Amino acid sequence: MKVLALETATIAGSVAIVDSGKGLVGEIRVDVRIAHAERLMSSVEWLLKSSRVLIDDIDAFAVSIGPGSFTGLRIGLSTAKGFAYSTGKPVIPVPTLDAFARTLPFCALYICPMLDARKNEIYTGLYKWDGSVCKKIIPETAVNPQDFLKKIKEPDCRLAGLSVSQACPTVFIGEGAVIYKKLIQDTLQDNAVFAPAARMSPSASSVAEIAIERSNEGAFPDPVSLTPFYIRKSEAEIRWK
Repeated sequence: MKVLALETATIAGSVAIVDSGKGLVGEIRVDVRIAHAERLMSSVEWLLKSSRVLIDDIDAFAVSIGPGSFTGLRIGLSTAKGFAYSTGKPVIPVPTLDAFARTLPFCALYICPMLDARKNEIYTGLYKWDGSVCKKIIPETAVNPQDFLKKIKEPDCRLAGLSVSQACPTVFIGEGAVIYKKLIQDTLQDNAVFAPAARMSPSASSVAEIAIERSNEGAFPDPVSLTPFYIRKSEAEIRWK
């Protein structure tokens, strides 16, 4: 099974092709702050051509569904839908933070992806590998970073019988972890670990890997019904009300 995956939740977007039998076929990253949709399509075209893969060879399209940049998520999903309509192949939505946590396979630490949600908030959650399964300990949320850090530090936050700080260090990834690095260090001290720069952005290949796993379930959502997972309303929606 070949999956073409789109990751557009952050400015460091990416496109990947993953073959369930052969592994990663190719992946390209691109700064999508300018001309997001245009850059995304040109990246897809370049990747297909350089990988010698035809669009008709793709069995499914995976897309990072959120949370993340509202504009980026809309463009990624609309692009995936366009491919689905033109080829008749399914779209498989993948939660952004789930895929982000997968970029640190079999990590022994707790994994905390953080994306900048603006308004002094982050999109975040907490994950832990259990064998070959990356378990979601705290679901996705939009929250003040200080409040979230206090929550995972308190003894009342029971994870396998221990608080995060008591059990083992937590590795932080994402642009939010960069922005709030000092706050994280001051709050968790030696129990805060930061991923290297190359792992600080979500990866389309991780989106594809999760999509391949979910394809085994056999049921695919109707592309028409798919909407981005924003968590909170956009500024435009708030003003409209």
